[in-house]
Amino acid sequence: MLNYIWLGLVVAAVLLGGLNGRLDEVTKGAFEMAGTAATIALGLVGIMALWLGVMRLAEKSGLIAILSKALSPVMRRIFPEVPADHPAMGSILMNISANMLGLANAATPLGLRAMKDLERLNPHPGVATNAMCTFLAINTSSVQLIPATAVAILASAKSANPTSIVGTAFVATLCSTIAALIAVKFFQRLKIFAIPANEPVRDRTAELEKDEADVVMPVAPKPLSLVPAVALLGFVVLCAYFFLLALWFPQGTAVNDPGYVRLVNALSVVAIPFVLGFFPLYAMLRGVPVYEEFTEGAKEGFTTAVRIIPYLAAILVAIGMFRSAGGIELLTGAVGPYLEAVFFPPELLPMAVMRPLSGGGSMGIFTELVATHGPDSLIALMAATVFGSTETTFYVVTVYFGAVAVRKTRHAIAAGLVADFAGLVAAVTICNLVFGTSAS
Repeated sequence: MLNYIWLGLVVAAVLLGGLNGRLDEVTKGAFEMAGTAATIALGLVGIMALWLGVMRLAEKSGLIAILSKALSPVMRRIFPEVPADHPAMGSILMNISANMLGLANAATPLGLRAMKDLERLNPHPGVATNAMCTFLAINTSSVQLIPATAVAILASAKSANPTSIVGTAFVATLCSTIAALIAVKFFQRLKIFAIPANEPVRDRTAELEKDEADVVMPVAPKPLSLVPAVALLGFVVLCAYFFLLALWFPQGTAVNDPGYVRLVNALSVVAIPFVLGFFPLYAMLRGVPVYEEFTEGAKEGFTTAVRIIPYLAAILVAIGMFRSAGGIELLTGAVGPYLEAVFFPPELLPMAVMRPLSGGGSMGIFTELVATHGPDSLIALMAATVFGSTETTFYVVTVYFGAVAVRKTRHAIAAGLVADFAGLVAAVTICNLVFGTSAS
């Protein structure tokens, strides 16, 4: 499916660019996006090295196994193809947790690690498994408790209540996640998305044995002695104290914010320092050589970041060409009149079209809508809700599948687009109900 989408975007961009006299802009857009792809990928190297190193410590110390076992009843229903004790379960859980708290810098490398773990279970390298498609659908539905970026943009524009979209965004993202899970489970049963019977099966016995010996061998959980247990307890108590400080004296949030907003913001402040401190401390107390294991895990960051450059460049170049050729404006003009009949502002269409394609592009459109219509207008609040409740589907699919060299994405994109559409409809509906009469 991605082959046809990519080719369609490129061909449409060239044709529209010629008709609109924008061929120079199309060329410029292609070159700029190619450079952007390399910049994004290389910018991930350091972040990925950090989080993959921490993940290795979590594996070796047995934390991943403990976490996976605790939540296995729920995860086994969502990912029946993944063994309950496999490291992929822990990686998936940590990625979802980071997404929910809006910790994008942590979520991406954890998600890439989860894809690499799922690839170890893949009997058809290069073809997405059902578990991979389910994981991508959950990520493209963007489960978030606080849409921090959208709130920040509204606040910078002097909105009277920038956190007013937290509730609408949560409802919209909940709808998109439910739709994503339903869609991905339905699509995987269709013959059109089935793995071809003639798809070669690679014997990966030697590779799996190497992976198990090198990465997926946590120590067996054992009761901690008194001194290590006291040290861990002291660290947890200290983090709890910092959490209460962040809750009582919030920074970046208003005093009259709802309690759950301040709660999630406080969790966001403490979560990363807690993980970065607790995981190495726990691993050390379990006898793991923390420095050596951290550096071994960090080595994966560079190779993974470099591997995604071709895939990222391909999709970003196609999107940049299509946007420079005027494709987004053409779509807006064609269907805009029909949208007003269903209470969908035509001004929001460019945002809706761009959101699955480009995070930076959709952010630019969102910022422009806020500046043009005002931060407390219905259109701006709808755009903020859409931005905070959906994800850049094609970017996520390209980066995550590119990291494991998956070229046949099967139903992942279809499920992601269903989630985007459900989130968009939910965002517009809930904003009309909540802000329809009060927005300025």
